[in-house]
Parts: sequence; structure tokens; C-alpha cells
Amino acid sequence: MYGFTTVVKGSFDEVHGKVTEALMAEGFGVLTEIDVQATLKKKLDIDKRPYKILGACNPGLANQAIDAEPDIGLLLPCNVVIREDESGDVVVGFMDPATVLGLVDNAGVAELGAQVREKLIRVKDSLS
Repeated sequence: MYGFTTVVKGSFDEVHGKVTEALMAEGFGVLTEIDVQATLKKKLDIDKRPYKILGACNPGLANQAIDAEPDIGLLLPCNVVIREDESGDVVVGFMDPATVLGLVDNAGVAELGAQVREKLIRVKDSLS
């Protein structure tokens, strides 16, 4: 699998705040935030449910990954999706960095992917 998800109680905006705080508690910052709902409305005049993609980065681990594999930025940052499903539940999905970074033929990068995965699992678990 390329990711893992959890359903989080609360409004979309409340869950967005919880996710951001939980990421910070594990040493991640949010480098990018894409509001897919707003973009599709503006560009295509399509109405969609709330959907945001957060580009999360742990600077220390990202630095180690870049030192080990200079082109690793092609696989960074770790995407976290916050979306509202058809039932109104808010789903939070996490890219599995162990899977993605496992694409690189470099044992050091694979180990970093496992470390990042552990941190993101803790973020997911803290949201439940």
C-alpha cells in the first residue's frame, strides 16, 4: 500500500488544526497546502467536498535523506490528505514514506523511510 488513513471526529477545519498540531508534535512542518476544492472550483467551476493536500516535512530527516540521495526531493515532501467523504466524515490519509522511499536503491534512505513512517503512524494514532 502507498498510504494509510483514519477517520477523525470533528469539522473539516477542526481536523485540519488537529492534523497540523499532531504533525508539529512529531517534528514536521507543513511546507505546502493545496486546497483542491477551491482550485477545482476556480479552474473548472466544479463543486467538490473539502479536500486539502498538506506537504509535511521533518527538516532533520529530510536533510539526511538529501545527503544520502541528492535527487530524493523528487519523492518529498510527505503528503497528508484531509478530505470529507460522501457521508460527511473527515478522512486523513498519509503517504507511506517507507513504500515511497523504498523505490530508491539505497539502504540508508529505506531506513529513513521507516523512521518517518513510524512518526506518521504516531500522528495518525494521536488523531483517533
